[in-house]
Amino acid sequence: MRPVTRNLLVAIALVAVALLALGAVPSYLGSGDPYYLTAEPIETNETAADVNNVSDRRYPFLTTAIESEDGRSEGYQTGLSGAKKWFTHTPFDEVDALTQQVPEAAAGDGVRVRRGGQVYYVEVVQP
Repeated sequence: MRPVTRNLLVAIALVAVALLALGAVPSYLGSGDPYYLTAEPIETNETAADVNNVSDRRYPFLTTAIESEDGRSEGYQTGLSGAKKWFTHTPFDEVDALTQQVPEAAAGDGVRVRRGGQVYYVEVVQP
């Protein structure tokens, strides 16, 4: 194998490893107190986003919060200087997506959602 070809293959392998690391490593990095997505049952007739058919792969924090005993998702820690949010899914993304889908469901810093006939107020908190 010629040195130029070998160097090209090594460079391609290094780029592939770096891209994989950017996708995997940020989810393991975290600093500071965690953020949680909370889902509190509320009584209201106001507009709420329908989340009966949402996937737990698309909305993992939301589905975890609604199905948990304490109404709270798993924690999410921000990375150094917020760079982690560029590479990972966050609870902020979920609230923003629901707010964009149904703007009338936005309330304060959160959003109202309806699942199984129950309405929840969902927001990101940091205890």
